[in-house]
Amino acid sequence: MKLNNVQITQFRNLSSVSFSPSTSLTIIRGVNGSGKSSLIEALHYLGFGRSFRTSKHTSVIQHDKNDFSVFASCTDEEGEALKLGFMRSRNDSFTCSINGERSKKLSDLVSLVPIQLFTPQSTDLIIGSPSERRRFCDWGLFHVKHQFQSLSNQYAKFLKHRNALLKQHANLDASENQYWENQFAELGEALTTMRQEYVESLKPVFKYYANEFLPTFDVELSYYKGWEKDVCLSESLVKKREYDGKIGHTSSGPHKADLRLKVNGVNAQELLSRGQLRMAVAALQMSQTKLFNSATQRKSIFLLDDVGAELDADKREQFIDGLLEMDTQVFVTAIESSQLGFIEKYNEKKMFHVEHGSVKEE
Repeated sequence: MKLNNVQITQFRNLSSVSFSPSTSLTIIRGVNGSGKSSLIEALHYLGFGRSFRTSKHTSVIQHDKNDFSVFASCTDEEGEALKLGFMRSRNDSFTCSINGERSKKLSDLVSLVPIQLFTPQSTDLIIGSPSERRRFCDWGLFHVKHQFQSLSNQYAKFLKHRNALLKQHANLDASENQYWENQFAELGEALTTMRQEYVESLKPVFKYYANEFLPTFDVELSYYKGWEKDVCLSESLVKKREYDGKIGHTSSGPHKADLRLKVNGVNAQELLSRGQLRMAVAALQMSQTKLFNSATQRKSIFLLDDVGAELDADKREQFIDGLLEMDTQVFVTAIESSQLGFIEKYNEKKMFHVEHGSVKEE
């Protein structure tokens, strides 16, 4: 997928912006507060339907407006033209648009726009909660396995029901609850198998990029499924039933899973410096991009916000080189051109300057 033209209206300090990015590398410069990160944030809505800076959608709508919109003219891998849009209102309703057809199903839009993001907060992928790493795995599965979204939604539904039964202190051995228990265990095992297979396919690719970005370390990736290693989920649920009843929610299952990263046999967050953690995140994202490309024969879009603050010069170049070699459409924000001195070598690039919410091509 390539974005050919983007229109953003009533989004933070971007009242009405239209620009045509490069299909390869787009550089967005501007001082702090100019709107360059807001531009990246608006693009993020096309791939996720949400912000990476706030959980409150109303925060991004201009204070005197009722909604914001992001529209894009695109070309897919078959050369087909697509017109995509996303609009969200103050009442928290949203509308997706695909070639003029409106939809209230967010997955219809985001499945078409595989976007990844690298920001100053990206180290949360390693030092943050397990939910961050589950989201990382699930992004790959969502874009690679068509049945993943349905399976994930079903599992969430049965988890919610089981937790409600636990809060009611219901007898989970009762015949009327056995269906829910059995279905929950089956869905959990199926979701776990899908994630485990994905991580196994990711491992060798990650090993390659980890050697590129962290050549002096032995880096290993593993998957914790969310319950004891040597038992099936249904057995774990029985073992934990009394404990789950006391705490009022389910303590075993893929909703407790984690992607674990060890460096020289030690948890990565205990050994790596902040700069090295950024390198590990870059390796994870590069490997996911490579796996996505090979599994789907599609290309992704990559947003790098404030790259000068997060990576030293040679790693910036290495990161961007690797993404462009995979024909990824890359958007990079920076305060100064000096942070991206190496970009002169790229022929297919466009430079934009953001000032007071306006975007101009240089």
